[in-house]
Amino acid sequence: MFVKLTKSGPRSYVQLVQAYRDDAGRPKQRTVATLGRLDQIGESVKSMHDGLSRLLGLEPADPICNGTPSFESSRALGDVWALTALWRELGLDRLGQAFRQVGRHRIDIESLLRVMVLNRLCDADSKLGVLRWLQTVSLPQSNSRR
Repeated sequence: MFVKLTKSGPRSYVQLVQAYRDDAGRPKQRTVATLGRLDQIGESVKSMHDGLSRLLGLEPADPICNGTPSFESSRALGDVWALTALWRELGLDRLGQAFRQVGRHRIDIESLLRVMVLNRLCDADSKLGVLRWLQTVSLPQSNSRR
């Protein structure tokens, strides 16, 4: 079943339609219910949606939702992913082993260096700006953590 809009003169109507095949196998459609005029249907469709949601055990529609889409920021990945692959190809991911041999530090110096270099290449900012930049990107894991 699906919802179909039909026009009659200047008005549009909302119908619930069932698709099926007749005895000869030809696709057909039949109107199960006419839900009303499109310009007058607002609240009744919402209440029908909420009732069907309860029957199916789904969450009712969000009361804040007004039907307009909202956009949220996403994290950048492409340039960071490509530069991380280049970082590994150049063998710079082995810097962590070199730093572990020199000192007794428990800090993952290779990851810190990689983040600062990637920040300079992707979005040059101050050293303090690296933390703000990290909140806007998605970093692939380094080899030392795998």
